[in-house]
Amino acid sequence: MKLVYVFDAYCGWSHGFSGTLREAASRHPELPVEVVSGGLFTGPRRVPIRQFGYVQGANAKIAELTGAEFGEGYERLIADGSFVMDSEAAARGVAALRQAAPDRAAELAAALQNAFYIDGLSLSDPATYRTVAQAAGLDADAVSSAFEAPATRAAAEADFRRAAALGVSGFPTLLAVDGDTVTPLAHGHATADEIDERLAAH
Repeated sequence: MKLVYVFDAYCGWSHGFSGTLREAASRHPELPVEVVSGGLFTGPRRVPIRQFGYVQGANAKIAELTGAEFGEGYERLIADGSFVMDSEAAARGVAALRQAAPDRAAELAAALQNAFYIDGLSLSDPATYRTVAQAAGLDADAVSSAFEAPATRAAAEADFRRAAALGVSGFPTLLAVDGDTVTPLAHGHATADEIDERLAAH
């Protein structure tokens, strides 16, 4: 059995879930965590952030429920409103980081969300992956060149297909996957205790 975490690096609720995921993973070191990018802002949803008028209200609720922080760099992006969130680029970044350190995928996914939601860094910019890789002690050159590689684009598309095949339509979603059996453990928001209860029942 393993945990499958389907998230989007540009999803505020996924940012809020990072702490819960870290706690759940630390309680269950015997369960590997697979991280899959969901593809929230693709196609016609790749538009300036100002077109998502609900963002600030949602962020206030996320912070209140989860204790997640939203930093000044990110607040400046919101205030300006022209920034475009591109989940395909973010998924390529997740794939590049995951390739560099497969067993640290959940930790790196959270680091990527901090880069955006705290520092206001673009997840379409190769320099962001260099920064995250360096902070994590990874080979920054390898990660930033992987971000641009065709194989990584294919990995991002494969992630979107896997999320759809698992029946996930909202983020974040945490699943327990055991062979062909898929058990939902969390959707949107949950505590580590609630996840434990669902795992025990499973």
